[in-house]
This record gives sequence, C-alpha cells and structure tokens, in this order.
Amino acid sequence: MQLLKRQAGRQAGRNAVASKRATRGPARVSRGAALQVRAVAAPIAPATSTGAGGELPYRMSDVVMWSESKRIQTQVLPVAEDTVTIRSLDWDRDRFDIEFGLENGTTYNAYLIYGADKTALVDASHEKFHNLFLEALQKELKAAGRSLDYVFVSHTEPDHSGLIPAVLDLYPEATVCGSKVCISFLQNLTHRPFKSQAVKGGDKVDLGGGHVVEFVMAPNLHWPDTMFSFDHATGVMFTCDAFGMHYCSEQPFDADVKVLMPHYRFYYDCLMKPNAKSVTTALRKVKDLPYTMIANGHGPILRYNVSELVGDYGRWSAALGKGATSVAVLYASDYGFSDRLSQTLAKGITKAGVATEMLDLLSADPQEIVAAVGRSAGIVLMSPPRDSADARTSLAAVSSAIKSKTKVVIAESYGGRDEPVDVLAAQLQDVGAELLAPPLRLKDLPAQATYQLFEEEGTDLAQALTAKESIARKKAAMSADVAKALARLSSGLYVVTAQHNNARSAMIASWVSQASFEPLGLTIAVAKDRAIESLMQVGDSFVLNCLGEDTYAPVMKHFLQRFAPGADRFEGVDWSPAPTTNCPVLSDAIAYMECRVASRLETPDHWVTYCEVINGSVTNTAARTAVHRRKVANYY
Repeated sequence: MQLLKRQAGRQAGRNAVASKRATRGPARVSRGAALQVRAVAAPIAPATSTGAGGELPYRMSDVVMWSESKRIQTQVLPVAEDTVTIRSLDWDRDRFDIEFGLENGTTYNAYLIYGADKTALVDASHEKFHNLFLEALQKELKAAGRSLDYVFVSHTEPDHSGLIPAVLDLYPEATVCGSKVCISFLQNLTHRPFKSQAVKGGDKVDLGGGHVVEFVMAPNLHWPDTMFSFDHATGVMFTCDAFGMHYCSEQPFDADVKVLMPHYRFYYDCLMKPNAKSVTTALRKVKDLPYTMIANGHGPILRYNVSELVGDYGRWSAALGKGATSVAVLYASDYGFSDRLSQTLAKGITKAGVATEMLDLLSADPQEIVAAVGRSAGIVLMSPPRDSADARTSLAAVSSAIKSKTKVVIAESYGGRDEPVDVLAAQLQDVGAELLAPPLRLKDLPAQATYQLFEEEGTDLAQALTAKESIARKKAAMSADVAKALARLSSGLYVVTAQHNNARSAMIASWVSQASFEPLGLTIAVAKDRAIESLMQVGDSFVLNCLGEDTYAPVMKHFLQRFAPGADRFEGVDWSPAPTTNCPVLSDAIAYMECRVASRLETPDHWVTYCEVINGSVTNTAARTAVHRRKVANYY
C-alpha cells in the first residue's frame, strides 16, 4: 500500500494529458478487410503506462480485432496490496444484450488475490477474450511463481463466466467457490467434473497473510446466483455487476465522477432498478463491512467516490421502494431468454414508478413465492420449462397465492420447452386473475423490436395499476388557480421520432426550447414512462418534426392515441428517412431538425434532454408552427 501511495504523488505534470487520453480510448482502426480475430499494433500506449490518476504502471496488450470492426484489448495493473486486475476492454461494443445501447463500450473486470498461501481468481471474462485473457492470466501467475488455488465466481452470466471452463482446463486443481445455484449453473456450463465449494453468506476462505475472503449472498443483482466477496486484508469488495457501468477507458478508476455519472445512472436504471428491493437487502448485508474499494465487473473500479456512488444505489432504491404498488416478476433462470426478457419487462414497470420483485421459478422457495405474489398488485409470468419439477411446484404456489383481479402479464421465454402460455393463462384466470393483454409470444430470436415490445408491455402494466393514483397525484400537485396560470405557458407543437435498428417510436412533444447557439442546442422534456425514452439516451439520434397551425390536427390525433405495446406508431402515416440519422421525417411536418442527445437532466417524473442539432430543413416555407395551448397544466 505504501508503494501505491508513493506512486500516486508522481508525474503530476503528465496527469492532465493522460486523463484526456484515458477517456478517448484507442484511435479507430479501419473497418477494412480484417480477419475475425487478429492482432494489430496498439495505437494508444506503450506496453507499460502510468494511470491518469498517478496509479502504478499498467500493461496494455496489443489491440485485437473481433468480428472485423470491434477492437478488444486487456489491461493489467495492481489495485491494492497483493491484488491485481485483468480488465478486458471492449472498446466498440455498442449494444449490451440488444435491449440498450452503449456510448463508450464496456469492460469485463477480473481480479487476482495473492494470499501468503493461496491464490484466487475473482471472475473471468467474455468468450471473445479467450486468447487475450488466458495469456494475461498465465503471464501474471507465472511472474508471481503461482498456480491457481481458487476461482470465486460472483455469478454465471456468460460475460463473466464464459471463460471459467478454459481456466479450469489450465488449472484443474483449482476449487470453484460460488453460491449453490452458481455451482449448479457451472456444472451445466462445463459439462465435466470440477472441484467446487458451495458457499453461504458469512462463509470465509483464508488465503493466508490476512487475506480472509468473506462471502455475501446478493441474489438478483442482477442474476439469481450473485454473491459479493470481501477481502478483510485490503478492504476491497468484489461485486461483479453491482456498482458497475458500461464505460470503457484506459483510466481504471473513477477519477472523473462527473463524466462517469450518467453512465453509472443509466446502468443502474437498466439493470439494478428492477431489482431495487434486492439492492436494499444487499446494502444492508454489507453495511458493517469496512470496504474502501468496490472492485466491480464493468467499467472503472470505484476507488475515489465509493461512499457517494454506493450511497446513490441506496437512495435510488429506497425512493422506488416507497411506493405502495409492486409487481412480482417470475422467470426461469438460465432458460431460453427468460432472464433477459423478464429484466426488460421489469425495466418497463419501474419506468412508471412501480417497484418490482424478481423471483426465479427454478430456485425460489415456494413460501417466498407465496409471500411475494400475495403482496403484489400485478404479476409477470415468464413461461418456465414444462419438464421442470421445481417449476411445477412454483406454479402451484403462484396459483394458491394470487388474489382475485390481480393484473397479469404472461410471456413466452423461447427456451424450446416452454409451458404453453395459453395453459398458464387459463390456470391463472381460473383463480380470478385478469390478463392485461393476450400472452406475449415469440416466433423468432428476440430482436431489438422484441425488447421494445416487452418494455412497453411492462410500462402498460404499471400504468394500469397506478392510473387512479397518478391522476390524483397530478391534481394534488397544484391548486386550480396555479394549474390555470401554468397553462398559459405555451410552445409549438412537435412530434419527436426516433429509430434504432428495427425499433421505432414517436411522441407528441410540447416542452421544447432552444438552449444554445454554439453548438446549436435544444432541450426536450421526456416523461420517464414514455416508450420513446429508451431510444433517447446520450448518443442516440432523433428527429424533431414541427407541425403547422393549419394541418396539425390529424397528425396530433394519430400520435395522441394509446398504442398497444409493440404497435407500429407509423402505420398509416407518410414519412421518409432523414438524410443523416435515418429517423422518420413526417411528410406533414412543415420543418424538421435532426438531433443527437448530448446530455440529460433528471427531474422527478421527466428527463430534460439536451440535444445538438446536426441537420434540418423547412419543407413548407409559408406555414407557421402550431401553438399548443392548454386550459389547465396538470395534464398534457
């Protein structure tokens, strides 16, 4: 640790330059005729560099091309006493599991702990890093004169566990430690025997020299088998997905929290917010552990802003938990697309301010399911495998506990052995449940439009559960006189249209204002529960269509109607793709502006989106923009 402190005081004159380079990443490599995986000269750093914050020198591998146009690379450096990270840098990954976009790629972080007697690896990496990661791992262990005694698996999501079988091929004597569910999943992944030790909360492994690693069970963050590992010698807590972010840079730590904060919050909203109750439980379990560093699985390691960033998880989760309404989301872990699609449904639910409780039909205790279903106003049921005895027991528990008139969403999991959704629907209707809509069916592998459909279905469920409460809350927010006064604030009438791959959406936008000249910028307020919100993240593009005062009525009527989840909002509407962004330009618009989201400011129920205008044109020079006037201000 003294060496870390001494190094932190050096090279003050070079820190600013290194910091700028750290957030920029390597220069783009031509997308020409590259082999699927090939090494190229590293364009960013020599073999050994010094971190932007004055950390110990780190080593960068050569850049390797993955699928011709995606750059990957490994970075190795010490993060604490006897602790080294191997960070797999996925510079150009632009989507994560299809359902949400990435602005700055991502990383997969693994760690080596050198105890006086034993050595442990915490997590591994994505299969695409097979050669890079294994080369870095072997080089580190050889340099330390060590083999591998333990592998601590935080959870079995493939981006962290995909290389565990390859690691065990190299070090067959290593003992794998994980939760009981984790070990079961790994047995299906490796297809061969391996040494294992199922651990529970409070169990410890002594690596020697004070490195006593204590395990904390943290299920559903955001995988059913998740656990944290805390090293009592260094105060480092290894948390895998929790407290991470999708942000790839050469800077290994959270040195610039202002830059990182939007990515940290976006990651929480997509992956952790649907599991807010589990977040609160995990924070309670670790509150007495003296952790000083969060060694996460994605993005920069939390070293400088631990208290603030962990505190944010607590505040965000507590705020969602204050609502009286909650939905139980029942899925089948490690089966088909049940995990991903259930998370997407849950994300849609939490966008509308309703809490969710995630439960695995294949591992949850039946009494836990009974309790969760009994206190929930709504149920999401992903079809489990029909040949699972555990699933049949769980479904019986659901049927016994569900209350009359509970609103239910049922969806296929596309696992090949799904319990028929019509059978599930009939069973729940027989005990008094109400289907929100016909079951969601999957005929092909999920695409981005599929995830959009599932998210919108989740939002519809939440809105159906809170409609009366929402109206009452808006009316109570202001007096009648204030509502009438605020209604005098008016602006033009616009339609925002956005598209990404095969997903499209649109909304009427009345809260629009010019915000800057250089660069030319606008602000648009987008309600958190709007479907289009998922397509208006930082870096996304959209079109602002201006409506004319003599022609706005049919267009406004069309886009104000309530669309079913997944419905084509542009059916019956004439449009053409914008020249720069390819987003829809409405034929009835009198002008349009192509915009790119630069930043977002959160308010209690809206995102104020600041965007830069990158192109535009007037299509009807004689027309004037329609003005949106309201009688009262507590609804649109």
